[in-house]
Amino acid sequence: MPIRFIWSIAILCLIAAPIGCRSPEQSQNAQRTVTIYVSTDRVFSEPVLREYEKRSGVRVNAVYDTEETKSTGLANRLIAEQARPQADVFWSNEPVRTLVLKSRGVLAPYRSPSAEGIPSALVDSEGYWTGFSARIRVIAYNTKLVKPAEPPQSIFDLTDPKWRGQVAMADPRFGSTSFHVAALYAMAGDEKMDDFFRRLKANGVRIVDGNSVVRDLVARGEAKVGLTDTDDVNVAIEDGQPIAMVLPDATGLGVPVMPNMVSLIAKGPHAEEGRRLIDYLLSADVERQLAQSEAVQIPLHAGVQGPKNIPGIETFKPMTLDYTKAATRVEDVTGRLAGILGL
Repeated sequence: MPIRFIWSIAILCLIAAPIGCRSPEQSQNAQRTVTIYVSTDRVFSEPVLREYEKRSGVRVNAVYDTEETKSTGLANRLIAEQARPQADVFWSNEPVRTLVLKSRGVLAPYRSPSAEGIPSALVDSEGYWTGFSARIRVIAYNTKLVKPAEPPQSIFDLTDPKWRGQVAMADPRFGSTSFHVAALYAMAGDEKMDDFFRRLKANGVRIVDGNSVVRDLVARGEAKVGLTDTDDVNVAIEDGQPIAMVLPDATGLGVPVMPNMVSLIAKGPHAEEGRRLIDYLLSADVERQLAQSEAVQIPLHAGVQGPKNIPGIETFKPMTLDYTKAATRVEDVTGRLAGILGL
């Protein structure tokens, strides 16, 4: 072979090295990427995904939702992208939106081997979603303004005149609050819940942009009590702020338990990498990490130590909920509440 030709090949390889002259192994590694849409708070979910990058060598492109539109914004985006999906995995911080996506044909079935040991009630029988690492909806109260024997024990107590102008809750059209209200309507019925929210409105409830805002108002004493999530309250407890929590309706409807849910997106661009990421998210290692972090989420795998400051799931009565039934009500319920609460 002529020397001039050999040098020409060498020069071309140097010029094209970033693309054309990689070994097959290098090319395969360069293409290993996965895209996940995440509605769980970034401060909690990002360390999990960064750890997966370190362990797997796969680049994780994570798209996070905003505090104001938790899960709703990304769910709408997934529906809009259905013809040309951009995401491979959806990690939702509440069940309802995942079930809406299933009903719209956005999700693909995948039964992860890592789901073994997770209670069957939190695994879709058709394989479209799997629950893990649960949170609880709670009533937070300011410990300087409310004595330990005085906080409301049920959400229905929030309409008592003694709490007039002192109750805060996040916009019920979004995030975990939308799950909570849809679950309540599904269990208690329209008449009872419409009446409750009318009375809550008349009692001067403050509707704010997110659960963390509820927590901050209560911690500062600008509201005495508020509906929020365990992870939000725990952040303030760990910071030494004057706040505590009550598990609502423990002797009535039951305490609302919200698992995270993870799903594979139908026709996602990196389906195999999506399955591997799901396997990791459903592992006991991730549940342990989320339990020990400020997320203080309750593990669903047996044998994984639960978080401090949060009661174990075996210590209270969870709300017995048909998640699918709640999901079918979410659009109707949030529309009803927009009118009742003047949103």
